[in-house]
Amino acid sequence: MALPDRDENPSAAVIRSLLQHAHELSIYAKDMPYPLKAEVIDIDLRTGRLVLEAEYAGQDIDRYLTSGGVSFDIEVIKGPQDLERDTYSLSNVAAKLIKTDSTQYRLECQLPESVFVHESRGAVRIPFILGMQARVSLEVYLNELSVPGRLRNLSVGGCMADIELADSIAIGVNQEIPGVTLEFPNGESFFAEGKIRHIRPFGQHGYAAVGIQFINLSTTQTEALFRYVSESEREAAYRTGANDKMDHHSPLFIPGAKEKKILQREAQEREKRARQSPMERGVMDVAHQLQVGLMYMKTRGLFPEKIFYDCVDTLRYLVEQDRKAFLYALAFLHDEPNWVRHAVQVAGQLADMLLARDPHDPHVREAVLGALLHTLGKPLLVGPQLPSLKVNMNPAQKDILRGHVTTLLDKLATLGWTPSPTCREVIEDANERLDGSGYPAGKRGDALSDRVRLVSVIKAINRLLHARNGIPPHTPLNAYRLVNEAAAAYDKAVLVEYIQAYGLYPIGSLAKFSGGFLAWVMDIDGKGMPTKVCVVKNLRFPDTNIRSELSSGDFSQIGKLEGIVNPADYGVKVIKV
Repeated sequence: MALPDRDENPSAAVIRSLLQHAHELSIYAKDMPYPLKAEVIDIDLRTGRLVLEAEYAGQDIDRYLTSGGVSFDIEVIKGPQDLERDTYSLSNVAAKLIKTDSTQYRLECQLPESVFVHESRGAVRIPFILGMQARVSLEVYLNELSVPGRLRNLSVGGCMADIELADSIAIGVNQEIPGVTLEFPNGESFFAEGKIRHIRPFGQHGYAAVGIQFINLSTTQTEALFRYVSESEREAAYRTGANDKMDHHSPLFIPGAKEKKILQREAQEREKRARQSPMERGVMDVAHQLQVGLMYMKTRGLFPEKIFYDCVDTLRYLVEQDRKAFLYALAFLHDEPNWVRHAVQVAGQLADMLLARDPHDPHVREAVLGALLHTLGKPLLVGPQLPSLKVNMNPAQKDILRGHVTTLLDKLATLGWTPSPTCREVIEDANERLDGSGYPAGKRGDALSDRVRLVSVIKAINRLLHARNGIPPHTPLNAYRLVNEAAAAYDKAVLVEYIQAYGLYPIGSLAKFSGGFLAWVMDIDGKGMPTKVCVVKNLRFPDTNIRSELSSGDFSQIGKLEGIVNPADYGVKVIKV
């Protein structure tokens, strides 16, 4: 590892090293509903002067500065396949805001002389930078739910970890948690009880930053913590070149046998992950932003209208840009939380079918927003009685979950946001059925609009196509049959319309061929038969992943189409950065 120049500003040197890779810089503030993207246009390694440029159309950009200081995250994606993530966060950096155009601003910042942050209570906070790694496990509910993450900074008072957005739904500000476990590369670990102090979105790849205070520490725990902080400070000083006397790694950060195996396994998993297309990144970004919006509702007490409408507008743009590529990209949400996957896929298909009916329909935007918001009540219900949405639920938990629509509407009212009539109709009635067997109001027949009849069919089929509460997914043909056999619950004309739109082998489903190959369906013809696939696995060599696109003229290489299968049965999955 090349050490930084001793005369350089350490913070500037860290930022300079990160800027060598694909990166995103986000300015955040507690009172603002979303982070502001910015770019580094100048950095002076000697003086620590950093100049950022940002575009902002609002009138309140000064709210991103608190007491003359600005806080920002840098998130880096690096490595041989651009699949490794590194981060650096700075808070309350002295900054001067200058307006350069109607919506263009420049922030002239003075970086601190040290990467170590002195907290108000006298403690020193050590950032985990330049490849420093440690793992975190947050036990949110005793013996019920543990959330994994990465350590991003550490002090004797607490730490910051980043966790997946999907796991953040179970955590609230000021919540006491029974356990925080830090595991260092050499195998040593530290355990304490904790209290959540803050939580916010982190970067652009589906993570949240969680600030945790250590509580109820014994003398032994305090002594151990001081040693871990001291060793972390030593490691950071070595990596930044901030101390001439540090000429080797701290033993704490030299990987032991267990960590080496984990790192090797993670590297293998990253290699399996194919590069995402721009369409897939667009759909994944909608999934992440939906979770960010939920976080603001839960932790900030505000409804981030712009975030949700941006999600809706993105879905419509993607459908109109390349419909079939969009439908294919929707399938790659299958490893996102079920409530997120279901919301985005239903909203995406609703946009697709409404636009096919009438591309000028003025209600499309509000209807798609309603479909996107409809499931937000489910994560709002997570708590001691329902610690996770991932588990197979008992009858009492299922009963709690049936209240998700009412919970969402109550939350929207509390936040002072009133949905439009079209949006509210979809939120309220998406689970209703023509025969009155739906919920929460048991509406029937003419009480349900054409839009709601369409949404209910899309939702029902989507539920059947995915595993749920221990029930394996159905094939498209079986899903269609079950909806058709549900007596008078669903509009049969809408079901026919759906089958005509997506066929028996829908784009994005995983097909099995007689030659022992698995392939994602990428395109279908007018009769619903696959015309293009992406081959991802040869079952004769199950540990080898491939990625080869074939058109129907070359299907003889992989055999005859046998049917649609469940990706989970064959270990086919998407790996997260």
